[in-house]
Amino acid sequence: MRQTEAEAPSGETLLDLKGLNCPMPVLRLAKAIRGAAPGTRFRVLATDPLAALDIAHFCQTKGHTLISSEDDDGVGSYVVAAGTGSPEINSL
Repeated sequence: MRQTEAEAPSGETLLDLKGLNCPMPVLRLAKAIRGAAPGTRFRVLATDPLAALDIAHFCQTKGHTLISSEDDDGVGSYVVAAGTGSPEINSL
């Protein structure tokens, strides 16, 4: 399966990563988001059940924002806004 990257109607870049298994969806997102201006939005479509955890962790550790996460009949849809690339530091 190859990556499909297109402009979504809402101005988001669509990454159709259905059929790819862990860790490929998050690696493809990381490649696409690299160098993006802060606030640039990406919509990831993935069928890998671990993508939800991987993408959330990627956003938290790399300074991006997971705006939404939905599942529709086995297809996850994740909207991610590019951040500055600096993760937030959480203190206990």
